Amino acid sequence: MTLAEQVATLRRTVRRLLAERLGEQTGRPFMQLLALKSIAHGVRSQAALADRLSVDPPAASRLVDRLEEDGLVHRRAGEDRRCVRLELAEKGQAEMVLVTDALQWVDGQLRGYLEDSEAAELQRLLAKLQDGLTRDQGPTPPGGCATDE
Repeated sequence: MTLAEQVATLRRTVRRLLAERLGEQTGRPFMQLLALKSIAHGVRSQAALADRLSVDPPAASRLVDRLEEDGLVHRRAGEDRRCVRLELAEKGQAEMVLVTDALQWVDGQLRGYLEDSEAAELQRLLAKLQDGLTRDQGPTPPGGCATDE
């Protein structure tokens, strides 16, 4: 198996564990929870959200529509009329507690298979790969709004 296949397989396994854990606590689709997490951690525009989640802008818009309908996210006026600023609502913050707890649980599961030094080295290597791949892709084209990250 190639390195790319191993990373993809591990990603699917971790995502499945998270989805199963969160499925016990919420009926919300996993992609909505990822969107909430991104907004909670500083993503403020739909364009940046689409980029973060690797979805097209219309998909990001539909995600935000649903989160707003459910009272989890607020759209606020941005710096100019073309932009909206995304903010987590109080109900969204409560939902984030579930996501954070599930992530900590999965993190504990993963660390159960590694020594502390191995986990630290894996984190370092994954960050190195992410930084390299991101740098090689070049800057993300602006979506018409001020950047938020």
